Formats: sequence, structure tokens, C-alpha cells
Amino acid sequence: MRRLLLSLCAAATGLLLGVSPATAAAPPTEFGTDWHDPVTAAPPTATPDTRSCKVTVADTEFRDYTPYRSTYTPPKRCGDRWNKVVLRLEGAVGGRQFDRLGYLHIGGVEVLRTSTPEPSPKGITWNVEKDVTRYAATLRGEQPVEMLIGNTVDGTYTGVIKVKVTLTFYAAEGPVKAASTPDKVLTLDGAHSVGAAYEGRLTTPRNSEKIVAEVYATGSGGGCEEFWYLTVPDSAPYSCKAKDGPYREVQVAVDGRLAGIAAPFPTVWTGGWSNPFLWYVIPGPRAFDVRPIEYDLTPFAGQLNDGKPHRITVSVAGLPEGQSGWSTPTNILVWQDAKSSGLTGALTTHVAGDPRNTTAYEPGTERHLRADGGHSLTVAGYLDTSHGRVTTTVTRNITGNSDHRWNENETTDALQARWNDDEAVTVAGRGPAAVTRTHRTYTMDGATTVSAADRLRTVMTMGDRSDSVTVRAGRRLDWSSFDDTYKGDAAYNQNVPRDQRHATGVSRERYRLDGPGSCYDRTLATAQGELTEDRQRC
Repeated sequence: MRRLLLSLCAAATGLLLGVSPATAAAPPTEFGTDWHDPVTAAPPTATPDTRSCKVTVADTEFRDYTPYRSTYTPPKRCGDRWNKVVLRLEGAVGGRQFDRLGYLHIGGVEVLRTSTPEPSPKGITWNVEKDVTRYAATLRGEQPVEMLIGNTVDGTYTGVIKVKVTLTFYAAEGPVKAASTPDKVLTLDGAHSVGAAYEGRLTTPRNSEKIVAEVYATGSGGGCEEFWYLTVPDSAPYSCKAKDGPYREVQVAVDGRLAGIAAPFPTVWTGGWSNPFLWYVIPGPRAFDVRPIEYDLTPFAGQLNDGKPHRITVSVAGLPEGQSGWSTPTNILVWQDAKSSGLTGALTTHVAGDPRNTTAYEPGTERHLRADGGHSLTVAGYLDTSHGRVTTTVTRNITGNSDHRWNENETTDALQARWNDDEAVTVAGRGPAAVTRTHRTYTMDGATTVSAADRLRTVMTMGDRSDSVTVRAGRRLDWSSFDDTYKGDAAYNQNVPRDQRHATGVSRERYRLDGPGSCYDRTLATAQGELTEDRQRC
């Protein structure tokens, strides 16, 4: 039933997770009118012990859909080459309000895509921290600022969203070196929507040696594409339709030729699955900090480096023709060859596999839609640089499979799904080639049920995992392992006043990050809006 998906302000919770006992007072037996401020288990950004400078980028309130605009001016005391730049958003909201989506642009570059938590009547505060060092080239000069968290404030939805955004710059001094960052961060000129695609023109410097596109892809807007992974073909009886089913793929094309493919992350916003009680304290992975999809476009650099504008198109395969619901703002990161004024080269390999997208509907008391999709792409190209000919080969293979089950009136609605996104980038020059392999896995196992007494319960597990290794001549140069797992179980009585919802709920997040000489492992747990566990193992 569509109300299970699209009702973002409903309240909820139930008890399944086995949360470790709190060391303080026992949590309440059900949610009250106030709860712990939102928190995530993600690590803070590591910063050096050097001189720092803070700049306020935005300090405003959002009551409607009017963007905030100002001018960013870089700091004067910390130079213009930094070891680290950290963005921090501090937010506050109280009363009644939906979750809202937002962005921050500096010099036209998208530096943050975010969403907001749903508040308690008494009000909450939260913060988001992000390493934005890669945008240093943009931050070295004065730039226009635009920020928007679209909001509605009226007699029903009373929450005014207050935000302050700052940038803290950490100087490179003494043994602390400046970070290696792109030489330019570009946006697409004349970017506009063409049907369901996002298109603009890109002119790169003629000596571009490495080109990476970032796409902040989100299915949003409150319609069915917010829950794209639950859509079914037109022939199946379900409230959210998509002609080809739930498979989605974010594609980038250069001058009309496919240049990159990726699996989108199944972000759940803080009112998602009709159950904000799941997310009041611990949001789902990436909900507050939407990470961009990255595409290595270096094989196309020989084509792009001719000094002419080229057409870049970002589209979402599987999105029904003429339907909206996706946002795909795009940045282009460019590294230049400082010893050459122009690099020549060519695309030498372009092999796109046949897209696979099959669905099988099984009728019955419990209906099933089993979906299986995938695609592969290999591109290679060379550049003649100041240090010789360099060939870059990018291979990407993505798969998605799911089992969606529901009953006739959708009072049971459940999904078990897995998406894999495997990528290999090989860079070969005069010496042995360096190969970076990245394996990304996203998982979702959730179910929402409504009892005969109109009590809604959602049980959810989400996983966001990635492993990467770089090898040259059989020697491991670098590696990393990342795992962010969320579990929640929440229930409440629907269609009654707030004080009769009797909402209960537990949630847990474990965030693990490993790499050379480093380890981070933190677990958070909650019950009925109280933080019951905060444990670090590293």
C-alpha cells in the first residue's frame, strides 16, 4: 500500500535487536515528546595540529523554497595551500516537520548534499562533518554561495530549519604538507534537464592528465522514485510502478557515448518506510552526507583535451520515460600536467556489455517480484604526457538483485536486495602498471507490516560496504576496508493523536574503517529515543 511508502511523518517502533544494557538509567518503555539528538557512528575527520582558520559560509533559516545566497571569501591567515579543509553543518529544528533535502554550492560546485532529521516537539540539534579538501581549487578564490533546504512552514508543519555552515582550514606548515588535490574543479556549462537526463557542456584544460566526474545522485521528491528499489512493472498489482521494474543505473556519457556506469546507493531518508521512529536518533547510512558516485573519465581525456566544449550527459537507466524523481548534480575534478601545455591521446577501447534486466512476478496470497539486473563497461585510452605515454583502462561491472514481497492491500511490504559495484582502474606507463580494484556492496533487508489494530512495524537492516586495494608488480601499495551497518525495529499506532501512538523502537549502527596503520570501529545503540550504547573497539 502506497501509504506505507510515502507517509513520511508517521511515528514508530518495536523491539528485536538485543541492544546492550545501558550503563545509566534504563530507557523509557516508549517514546516521549523528546529524544536524544541525532548521532552517527562515523569517525570525525582527522586533522593536523597546525594553524587553523574558520570561515562561516552560511548562517540562516529555511522556511520555504527560497535559496540562501551570499559570498564566500577565503581565509587570510592560513595561506592558500592547506593540508585539510573540513565542512561542518550545525542544524536545529523543533515542532512538526518532514525530512527535507538540501544542497550547498560554492562557486557552482556542489560541496554538500544532505537531508534533515525529523524533530521532536521540543526540538533537536544535529551536525554533519565532511572532508572537502578535494575542492581546494575552488576555495582559493572569492565565490558565490547558494544553499537550499526546501521547507514548508504552515499551521501543520511548524519546524523552521536553522543551519550554520563553516569551513575550517588547516595550514600546511613544517612537516605537514599540503594535500594533493585536483588542479581544477569544474561544473557543466549551461547544465539543464533533457527529459530525465541532466546535460551540460564541459571544456577541460588542454593539459588535463586525469579527469574524474562526481555525481550526487539521489532518488527523491516524495514520489515512487524515492523508493525506486520497490517499484514493479506495470503488469504487477502494486502502488508504485515503473515500466522495467526496480533496476536503476546511473550513467555518464561523453558526446553521446557511454563513459561510465554505477549502481546508486539505496538511501533511506529519515521519514522513510513510513516510520521516522526508526531514524530519530541514528539515521540510515549516508542520509546526512550523500556521497557522490565517482567515474574515472581519463580514457576520454584525449578527446576532451581539444579545447572545445563537449557534451556530458548524466542519466538514470530504468527511470520510466518522461518521469522525474532523480537529482544528479555533477562536478568534474581535473589534474593537469604542469610540464606540458597540451596533451594528445585517444580512446582505444570501448566495450559495453548488453544490459541485463529481468523481472518475474509471482501472484498469490503473498506476491513476489524477483528482479535481476546488471551491466558491464570497459573503456581505455592513452595520453602522451611529459613523462611518457600513459594508458588508463577502467572496467566496471554492476549487478542488482531483489525479492520484493507484499500482500493484496500492502499491509505487508518487504524487500531483500543486494547491489554490487565492482571497478578496476589500471594505469600503465613506463614502469609496471598500477591496478586499483574496488568492490562495493549495498544491502537492504526490510519489512513493514500493519496489524489488524492498525499498528505499523518496520524492521530494517542496511549495509554499506567497500573494499579497495592498489597493487603494482605484485606489491600492495594501498588498501582500505569500510563497513557501515544499520539495524532497526520500530512500531507505533497509526491514525491516532501523538499521545496515543505508544511508539517503541531500537536501533543500532556499527561503523568500521581499516587501512594501513589505522583502525576505527564504533557502535551506537538506542532504545525509545535514548542512546543506550556508545562503544569503540579501536
